[in-house]
Amino acid sequence: MKRRFIKIIGLSLLSFCLMPYKLLYSATKRIINQNLTKEQKKILFNEGTERPFTSSLLHEKRAGFYHCVNCDAKLFNSNTKYDSGTGWPSFTEALPGAFKTKVDYSFGMKRTEYHCAKCGAHHGHVFEDGPGESGKRFCNNGLCLIFKPSN
Repeated sequence: MKRRFIKIIGLSLLSFCLMPYKLLYSATKRIINQNLTKEQKKILFNEGTERPFTSSLLHEKRAGFYHCVNCDAKLFNSNTKYDSGTGWPSFTEALPGAFKTKVDYSFGMKRTEYHCAKCGAHHGHVFEDGPGESGKRFCNNGLCLIFKPSN
């Protein structure tokens, strides 16, 4: 009983002393591209979402890579892109090390949110209903991406 009490007190003090994860994580976000639009900043740094079916990248079919609009990090290969019917560019897998994830409880549900590993900018959510071997669907805001075709 005494051991359990000490454990609870210790964990409480530890959690009290540490900053919440969201604040800690947001401190790592930084604007690198000074030419971002107001809408891009809202999505990238305030975890917003663009309206569905508005992205110019939604129907992009060329071979190449998708990069972070803020820091130019390479995120997705175009051969992993597919039409999910959701209205946002969707991918079956990201390039290794491209993103860091965290759990998002907004809108009354548990979702996995992903952020650029290089600059911390929010890109979208990953779901477990994709068509690929991994079964994942990376649902990305198109305004967060730059497409660079292969030559």
